[in-house]
Amino acid sequence: MSEMNRLLCPEDPPPFGVEIPEGASPILFVSDHADRAIPKQLGTLGLDPSELSRHIGYDIGIYGVTSQLARNLDASYIYQRYSRLVIDCNRQLRKPQSVLTQSDGTLVPGNADLSEEQIAAREDEIMRPYHARIESELQARLAAGRPTALFAMHSCTDRLISDPRSRPWEISVIAGQDWRIADALLDVLRTDTKLCIGVNEPYTVDTDADYTVPVHAERQGIAYVEIEIRQDLIKDPAGQREWATLLSGVFPKAVAQSGILSK
Repeated sequence: MSEMNRLLCPEDPPPFGVEIPEGASPILFVSDHADRAIPKQLGTLGLDPSELSRHIGYDIGIYGVTSQLARNLDASYIYQRYSRLVIDCNRQLRKPQSVLTQSDGTLVPGNADLSEEQIAAREDEIMRPYHARIESELQARLAAGRPTALFAMHSCTDRLISDPRSRPWEISVIAGQDWRIADALLDVLRTDTKLCIGVNEPYTVDTDADYTVPVHAERQGIAYVEIEIRQDLIKDPAGQREWATLLSGVFPKAVAQSGILSK
């Protein structure tokens, strides 16, 4: 891509962040929607800041929870810095959900009538580097003979504007073809907590539309689980600390019970 067609400028943050890069834990945390940066060139995508602060812009609270979890467990953490409204890094390229023109009742003017070149710039400068970093980490662990448990960390709103039904689940455990960690985690959560637990709620692994779990985990036989935490529970630092403390005990126990460490 020529410099004239580049999306990101020197003032923009890099497309991903890495914390605890030499973490000893078998757990690798990833967050596709950890933050809400927008390239300077795109302004605010035509949206009011209040819209960008909603769940449509990013997974509220998940960075705070997962960053603390990574420190507590000595686990590596790779996360996406840009808003899911710029490009959704958990969607297959060129799918309708990749660059949304509308999300939960909100029109996104900055995503309307984009050219192929404009979409390609978002893919090449934001999505591809993020996933390349995840893939390089997984391959390095494989080469070193290290067992890996991929934890795809998300948060979800307790109620959509477009669907006012309440979502009661405080934490949801999501998996598709591989339930090794998910089943063990459900057992630990049901035994050790009194949380309202969802199973493949309010989302499932969509192999046609999703990217992170199907591409990095299911295609390569890497053990994984996808997590959704309800956003109203982790919207402030106190809630984030509470959940990080809780899950710091739960997640390693589930990984140990899954049997992946014995192989």
